[in-house]
Amino acid sequence: MTMFQHSLAVIIVAILCFALAKKLKACTEIALLTTAIGALLTHLILPMGVDPRSPLPFTEIIRHLVEGTFNYFDVCMTFLTATFFMTLYKEAGGISYLVRQIVGRFYKKRVLCLLLLLVVMMVPGAVTGSGATTVLTVGGLVGAVLATMGVKEDRRVALVFMLAAMSAACPPINLWTMMAAAGANMPYVGFTAPLAILSIGGALFATFYLTRGTKSDSEVSEVLATLPEVPKGWNALRAFVPFVVMLVLILGARVIPAYWPVIGLPMIFMLSGAAVLICSPKKVNVLEVAVTTVKNLKELVGIMVVVGILNQILTLTGARGLISLGVVVLPIWLLFAALWIILPVSEGVLQYAVAPLLGVPLIMLFNMKGFNAIIALSAWSVMWPVGDCLPPTAVVGRAATMQLDYKGNYYKGFVKEALVPMLFVLALCTLAMIFNNQVGDLLGV
Repeated sequence: MTMFQHSLAVIIVAILCFALAKKLKACTEIALLTTAIGALLTHLILPMGVDPRSPLPFTEIIRHLVEGTFNYFDVCMTFLTATFFMTLYKEAGGISYLVRQIVGRFYKKRVLCLLLLLVVMMVPGAVTGSGATTVLTVGGLVGAVLATMGVKEDRRVALVFMLAAMSAACPPINLWTMMAAAGANMPYVGFTAPLAILSIGGALFATFYLTRGTKSDSEVSEVLATLPEVPKGWNALRAFVPFVVMLVLILGARVIPAYWPVIGLPMIFMLSGAAVLICSPKKVNVLEVAVTTVKNLKELVGIMVVVGILNQILTLTGARGLISLGVVVLPIWLLFAALWIILPVSEGVLQYAVAPLLGVPLIMLFNMKGFNAIIALSAWSVMWPVGDCLPPTAVVGRAATMQLDYKGNYYKGFVKEALVPMLFVLALCTLAMIFNNQVGDLLGV
C-alpha cells in the first residue's frame, strides 16, 4: 500500500465515521472526535507502504491527542474571556440602557434607529467572534424593537440571524480567520479592513432589505414599556467606558507598539470586564456570570478542542496533506464557481472545523497562484457564517428562533426570508475573492 492509498483510506474511514456518528444523532463534538479516533485507528492498522513511518507507541498516541487539544487554546481563551466581558455588561444592565436610549431618542427617525440597532447587534459578535453570543445577549431586545417597528416575524428572525452572522465575521475577532491563519502559520494582521467592509456591507443590505415597506404607528412610550427596565444610575459615561478601555488596550499596541506593553486579547477582555464592574451601578454576581458563560460556550469550545485533535491526527496520518494536494490541483475557476456553495454548506456540517480543514489548503493554493491570501481568507471568513442556519448544526439559526420565540416554519419562513441577503453576502465575497489582488492594492494589504 502506497502512502497515497494509505492516506486516502484514512480519509474514507474518517468520512464514514463522521456520517455514522451524525446518523446516530451524535452532537458535532462527538462526531468529530469519533472521526479523529477512526482516522487514528485506521492509520495504526493499515500498512504504510515502502516509506513506513516510525512506530507509534502508546505514549506517542497520547501525546498527539493531548497536543491536539491545545492547538486552539489561545482562541478558546479569547472566546471565553470576550463572552464573559459581554455577559457581564448585559447582566449589569448596559445592553438594556443602550437599547432604551436608542429607542427613546431615535425611534421616530427610522433610518437612524435601524443603523444604531445594527451597531448594537454587531458589537457582541465582533468582540467575541460568535454569532450565538450576539443572539443570546442582544437578539431578544433588538427583536422586540423590530416587532414594534412593524417588521413581520419571519423577517425579524431572518434579520437577527443575518446581523448575528455578520457580527461574528466582523473584526477584531473572527474565529474562522484566526484558526485558518494559525494553521497556515500566517500572522493575524491586515484583516481588519477587508473583514469590516464585507461584513458591515452585508449587514447594511440585510437591515434595509428585510425592513423595507414596514411601518409602525406605536408611540415611543409604548415601545419603551415592552423593554426591560434599566438599573438606576446608568448614564452614557458608564455605558461607554468599558468599550473605551477595550479599544485603547487593543489600539495602543498598534499605534505605539514600541512603548506599549504586550497584552494578549484574553487579558484585554478581562480588564474590560473589570471596567464593567467598576462602572456598573448594580452589583453583579461575577461567579454566576462566569459559570453561565462556560455553560453557554461549552459546545463551541468543545468543538474547537476536538477540531484541534482532528487536525493533529489528519496531519499525522498524511490525510491533511492529501486534502491540501486535492485542493491545490483544482482549477481556480472551479473554486470561484463553487466556493459560494461549498463554504456555507460545510459550515452547516462542521461549524468552525471548516476553517483549518478547508482554509489552510485554500490559502496555500491562492499563495501559489499569486493571489492576495489576506483578501481571499477574509472573503471566505464572511461566507462561512452564512451557513450557520443550515443543517445539521444550524447553531445561530436555532438560537435566533428560540430567543425570539419563533412560531413559523424554519425553512419556508425564516430561511426563505434570509435567502436574498445571504446570496448578496455570498456574491459580494465572491467578487472580493475573484478580484482580490485589486482589492488588496486598494486597501493596502
